[in-house]
Formats: sequence, C-alpha cells, structure tokens
Amino acid sequence: MSEIKTPWGSISTKVSLFPIYYLIFIYGFVYILPFGKNLIGITWFDLLKKEDGPLEWLQFGQFFISSLMGFYIYLKSQKKRSINSWVLLLLSLFCLLISAEEISWGERITGFTLNSVTDLSIQGETNFHNLPFFHNILLDPLLHVLCIFLGWVGWRKWPNLSSLPSREYSLYFLLVSLFFAYYDISWASTVPHIRNDQEIFEFLLSTGIFLHFWRNFKFSRKSKK
Repeated sequence: MSEIKTPWGSISTKVSLFPIYYLIFIYGFVYILPFGKNLIGITWFDLLKKEDGPLEWLQFGQFFISSLMGFYIYLKSQKKRSINSWVLLLLSLFCLLISAEEISWGERITGFTLNSVTDLSIQGETNFHNLPFFHNILLDPLLHVLCIFLGWVGWRKWPNLSSLPSREYSLYFLLVSLFFAYYDISWASTVPHIRNDQEIFEFLLSTGIFLHFWRNFKFSRKSKK
C-alpha cells in the first residue's frame, strides 16, 4: 500500500507511484536542466530520449535481463506444463525478442548488417518493427493492446497467475498506452502534432516488466531454499 501525503491529508493507493515521480522528475527537472548544449551539444532531455541514447540502452538491458530471469524460473519450475509456466515462458521469449530489436539484433554492437532488411527499414537498421507496414500500421495498436493487457486486463481477469504483472505495476503500462493514444490522436487533430517522447515513456514499460520478473525471480529463489 503506497501513501501520498498532502497538506489536506493522505491518499492511499495499491499501485506503485514510481511512474508518476519519474515523469515529474523528467519533465519538471531534466527538461529544464541547463548547460546541456554547452557540455554535450544537445539538451539533457534530448540526450535521454534520442535514438540509441541512455534510455534505449537501459530498456535493452531490462528486457534482456528479464528474459534471462524468466528462463531461469521456467527451467527451475516443477510445473513446466502449467498455464502459469507457459505464460511466463512466452513473456520471456517476448522480452528476448524486444531486447534484440532494441539493438537491431546486435548491429549496433557488431556492425553486422542484413541489407535485405535495412534497405526496407524506416530506420535503416536491421530490425523488423521499423519495416514500413509494421511500423506504420501495426506497431502502435499492438503496443496499446499489450500495455492495456499488462496494466489492466491481466491482473483483473487472471489474478491468480503470478506470471502476469500484478495491479501494483499498473501505471508502468497504462501511462505508456495513454501517451501513445494521445500521440496518435494528435495526428488527426487541428493542432500541430505533439513531440515524440516515446523513449521517455517506453522506459516505463521495460521497467514495469523488469520489476515483475525480478519479483518472480526473488520468490523462485526463496522457494528453493
């Protein structure tokens, strides 16, 4: 149970409030932090959200480590054929796939390029989520479905499945869905299209998944003792 203390009293909540504090810190402090252009050539905010920047590499690390923890839990499980184990395995494979996509399947590390993919990719790198059809049509709707499922549907409909994130991590996913909904709708609005801060919000998605796997990993380790 988290508690927010205000001059008017306390507000209790059953969800983690880190995403709120994180966004307040980013937009209330980092966004206006001075001297970035003098020291590194761009603002500190733009450094965080840029392609191949610190937040994107943190996302890669969180997704990759989450997949390793998930595979470990699955291999150590005595009920590998249970629904819970299968869901955990699928989420682990998903995390491994996403981590590979984040670094273009190692291209950013090794320099190896698959030209048949990079020639088609919007980003010009060896990844599949930036292929025109997937990026322009499927990517955002799939992201919405994923975030709403992880942040709401999963724990509401299957509260006994420990392989799905609990209610505590709801905001890590729902705020991401809210941002992308607002971002997509702005394309059809009468005002200028809003700035794309996707890396700022996608970090919440990877963090929520990482914390979920970390909790399961710690529980798995304790149950073996």
